[in-house]
Amino acid sequence: MSLPKISRVPASRLLSAVHDPRWPLRSAAPLAVPKRALTQSGYRRPGQPREDKPPWQRIKFDFSKGLEGITKHFKLLRQEFSDRLVGPEGKPIIEHMLEQNRVIWEFRGPDSLQEWTLSSDREIGGQSEIHLKLGKNNETCFLYGTLQSAPPRDGETRYSGYCSMRSKQPLVSFDRKKHHDWSSFNTLHLRIRGDGRPWMVNIAAESYFTHQKDDLYSYFLYTRGGPYWQDVKIPFSKFFLTHRGRIQDNQHPLWLDKVNTIGFTLGDKADGPFQLEIDFIGVCKDYAHTEDFAYEVYKRNPEV
Repeated sequence: MSLPKISRVPASRLLSAVHDPRWPLRSAAPLAVPKRALTQSGYRRPGQPREDKPPWQRIKFDFSKGLEGITKHFKLLRQEFSDRLVGPEGKPIIEHMLEQNRVIWEFRGPDSLQEWTLSSDREIGGQSEIHLKLGKNNETCFLYGTLQSAPPRDGETRYSGYCSMRSKQPLVSFDRKKHHDWSSFNTLHLRIRGDGRPWMVNIAAESYFTHQKDDLYSYFLYTRGGPYWQDVKIPFSKFFLTHRGRIQDNQHPLWLDKVNTIGFTLGDKADGPFQLEIDFIGVCKDYAHTEDFAYEVYKRNPEV
């Protein structure tokens, strides 16, 4: 029985193959790297196309627009310094000490509507619609639309049917956040005219940690319907803490010195048209209300 002949490989060729960095991968199949591995994208709504462009290709460079932005920010910075010389928020300190009512948002022209943003379940494939315009006398805000609670047929979304309006985050120079300081007040004051539907009032405050960015303080807003205006006063102590629509067990009061935005959400699962007219949104100080917080705060490690 004859053995197969073994071909001799020169030692120099064998050593060069060992030092070759591609030598361990020659026998392996080529690795398929998906495009999404280049840039870690965030959450994508079902049914929306994926954005394959890298982030450096989405930037639009415009020298004239950049020059306008620098001029605007330096003007805002100069206004900040001049306001601080007068007092908090550009008002004398005696006015803050004696102030009992303050109007934060009022609708007296088309420019006032630019401070608000609308959203609905159309972002996830739903059928609800929401619109915002001025009232008949151009002195109110008229929010209207149609609510549809049927979920989209994408195989992933189970619930749908919401419409909301939320104020934009106020900014100062160089796009820094500006917080509303309502620490001198204890009640939210609204003048509204609705159609009898229950709404949810949501207040977003500044948080220290990133996992708290979806925290909201919510309370119910019941409209009675009819042609008459309704003055609603909701104490801040009644607002309860929620995270992505879920009430939290660990409740604590709202930080009134770092309020970012306020919003109104409709999701009562009653399909059909809706409307809500708002005259102004303000805060006031009710001396008859002495409650600090309406909900029990539990100790995680109570003392024995």
